[in-house]
Amino acid sequence: MKPALYLASGSPRRKEILENLGYQVLRLPADINETPYPGETASAYVARMAAEKNAAALALWHTRHIHTPEYPLLTADTTVALNNQILGKPDNAQHAAEMLSALSGSTHQVLTSVCVYFNDTRQCTTQTSHVTFKTLNPSEISAYIASKEPLDKAGAYGIQGLGGVFITHLQGSFTGVMGLPVYETTLLLEECGYITPPFSIEYG
Repeated sequence: MKPALYLASGSPRRKEILENLGYQVLRLPADINETPYPGETASAYVARMAAEKNAAALALWHTRHIHTPEYPLLTADTTVALNNQILGKPDNAQHAAEMLSALSGSTHQVLTSVCVYFNDTRQCTTQTSHVTFKTLNPSEISAYIASKEPLDKAGAYGIQGLGGVFITHLQGSFTGVMGLPVYETTLLLEECGYITPPFSIEYG
């Protein structure tokens, strides 16, 4: 049997990352209000989101079960920040174009917070990467938006897809920019006392 995790996220990228690490991923919902507080910094916002998602998923679990989760409950949140301004998912194509124009030729930050709850312990951490974009011309922005890829992603791009061609430099974690930094995630699982890769048990 593969080691299992509860993932309170609808992100296919996070699920894929965890499955590539060898985990069986079990989905849990975690619906919360994701509106930033007035004046909230990107680091405070992303940490709050990951923690609130974790608490919401755990609360829902307890409405359905009398025991605590037998596997770690993992939540994460990723945000893009440019000049200390949070860039969430674009509202529409025009908004995406504005975001990409702002990112063009500059360096921004991608912050991902991860929270793990296991054995009555919650551990959280935030990983920050610095991403530099090349200077984009209007036709590149238009073509990228036409692909639909930027419309559901924070900062209006995905590093693992077509948006990767815009990136000239990355200082940090590739998987963190994708949405789940593997080093920090496995470290949290280890701190909570759960098995991490390379696994010390046989599974099929």
